Amino acid sequence: MSTTRTWSVAITGVDGHLVEVEADLSNQTPEFKIIGLPDKSLGEAVQRVHNASKNSGLELPRRRLTVNLSPASLPKHGSGFDLAIAVATLAAGGAISGRSIRDTVHIGELGLDGRIRTVPGVLPAVFAAARAGFERAIVPAANAAEARLVPGIDVRAADSLARVAVWHGAEVEVPDLETTDAVRPDGDPQEALDLADVVGQENAVDALIVAAAGGHHLLLSGPPGAGKTMLARRLPGILPALTEEEALEVASIRSLAGEHVASLSSVPPLEAPHHSASVAALVGGGSRVARPGAIVRAHRGVLFLDEAAEFSRVALDALRQPLEAGSIVVDRAGFTARFPARFQLILAMNPCPCGNYGVRGVECTCPSVAIRRYAARLSGPLRDRVDIELQVSRVAAHRAMAGTRADLDTAQARRRVADARSRAAERWRSTPWRRNADIPGTWLRQGALRLDGSVRAPLDRALERGALTLRGYDRVLRLAWTMADLAGLPRPGQDEIGRALLLKRGFGG
Repeated sequence: MSTTRTWSVAITGVDGHLVEVEADLSNQTPEFKIIGLPDKSLGEAVQRVHNASKNSGLELPRRRLTVNLSPASLPKHGSGFDLAIAVATLAAGGAISGRSIRDTVHIGELGLDGRIRTVPGVLPAVFAAARAGFERAIVPAANAAEARLVPGIDVRAADSLARVAVWHGAEVEVPDLETTDAVRPDGDPQEALDLADVVGQENAVDALIVAAAGGHHLLLSGPPGAGKTMLARRLPGILPALTEEEALEVASIRSLAGEHVASLSSVPPLEAPHHSASVAALVGGGSRVARPGAIVRAHRGVLFLDEAAEFSRVALDALRQPLEAGSIVVDRAGFTARFPARFQLILAMNPCPCGNYGVRGVECTCPSVAIRRYAARLSGPLRDRVDIELQVSRVAAHRAMAGTRADLDTAQARRRVADARSRAAERWRSTPWRRNADIPGTWLRQGALRLDGSVRAPLDRALERGALTLRGYDRVLRLAWTMADLAGLPRPGQDEIGRALLLKRGFGG
């Protein structure tokens, strides 16, 4: 009897769990069996490993082969275990060195001809291996760039099973195989988006800067052509650059989503799903393997829902829990996956179905009941979680055709945002939070940070009249602190409270 061991990684959500792959060879009726809670695609690895080994000149012994994936209680999904299963079984038969594979993590899917195909989630898998103390990982050649983004681990890129076998001491010819996984580009470079292109929307630009400085959520309402999309797409450019740890986190999510990752980007991501997106497309999920949805891909960045009133009510209300918790849990019959989802939400919508309600010189053809029903597509609890509601109007023709750019550009706005965030971070340095939007309301309503009664008077009256909920009260306080940070003030005053209240109640435009 001969038992050999190597390692692979199972991904649950964005977390990688090291899996020990054991192969045992015994003198019984020839059979190849995988145990340890594999799914259907993983169970099919038996045939892939058989054919890949034979076509690589590495025959498996005609005896009983049992492969155990430990811990057995952890569900295993996908074809990324193929390479680890192959090297463990080959080592059990003596074709390669069992000592060599013992401290190496193997990740990759096998083709029938022995080539190694790319799999999603290589970056978080290698990151988990490095965190667990492994010093070497073998990954598909097409995933080498993203795997090497993880520091402190030796990454080897392999295009075939034969090449991996040679690294582990086998004497076999390495075939010259054409790669079937063409490296996909990161995408066309996005057009430079500058705030200076936004003309005639000074109030909206100011509100955008406030949202960026404090991490606040924003609702833009106005007729078509008012510039709502133009404003929303410029928010990532004025946000602070991602730290290396945050960029690695964002890249790991992109890897899980099946995107090509070749480098770490410091620009916060922007996700803009179509209004026909389902609940699963927004929050993520899957029947067998959990895949990140739009809110997870927007982690550390911006989720922009254009034509928000056209989204289904159920899909919009699914945003409420992650907006508060900063994460989303996907529960299925066979697994539970937790994804980070700390994003800034921007909603954009028209004032009515035809878009002309309240527009000067244009007739709205919508009946009053249709206008009310359209506005009600955003539920009260969802609106309550939005910090800024802004009415955006169309720009006058003489301003649009003037040919001049706005005085404030993206670089200047980014500096203002960075200065305000540094003031907030200094104030909250003894707490787990760094942005004003993350501070619990009790911290702002009690203790040393509680504002004087004369300053809070308009806000207290709005709460007593029922014009604000307590959650809305807290959001106005956070907005006021952000405005004070932008103005360089030690504490908000009546002006900051008044402006924050107007922005929260939808009169900021």
